[in-house]
Amino acid sequence: MSLINKPIPEFSVQAFHNGDFKTISSADVKGKWSVFMFYPADFTFVCPTELGDVADHYAELQKLNTEVYSVSTDTHFTHKAWHDTSETIKKIKFPMLGDPTGTITRGFDVMIEEEGLALRGTFVVNPDGLIKTIEIHDNGIGRDAKELVRKVQAAQYVADHDGEVCPAKWNPGADTLKPGLDLVGKI
Repeated sequence: MSLINKPIPEFSVQAFHNGDFKTISSADVKGKWSVFMFYPADFTFVCPTELGDVADHYAELQKLNTEVYSVSTDTHFTHKAWHDTSETIKKIKFPMLGDPTGTITRGFDVMIEEEGLALRGTFVVNPDGLIKTIEIHDNGIGRDAKELVRKVQAAQYVADHDGEVCPAKWNPGADTLKPGLDLVGKI
């Protein structure tokens, strides 16, 4: 069963954010666009390249009124230790959610049960807490933050322009489509 247009799971977890520990819950994310970015584990190899890439695009996402939440099954203490020791992870300004019980990871259906780790899953969530995009990778395949920004822009455009849809490779300012009888067979 697809999670598209389903509400995010309820949760309340500890996070490392801007040098402090704080509690973040599912209620806290409502009211603005959100990205949940799951990754297998701190102190690994592909994960810091992805998180660093998102950190490099974080200002763009903030301009889109979008908060990023990185999530792994590590604790918030481990997130802090990684942040303190890795030059790449030191760039992160978004909350790093600890999910040692796997509650959020299972709720987004990206838990690898036999390993206790998350798949590389990215979810764009609207201000009502509904999942609008899902991207899940095998753990050996890294993601691209530039494409994530484009997906957020497209999701926001569709939400704000009833009856319009964004074609492949759409970027802001490009033409959209208005599905209807007059387009059938003409694309």
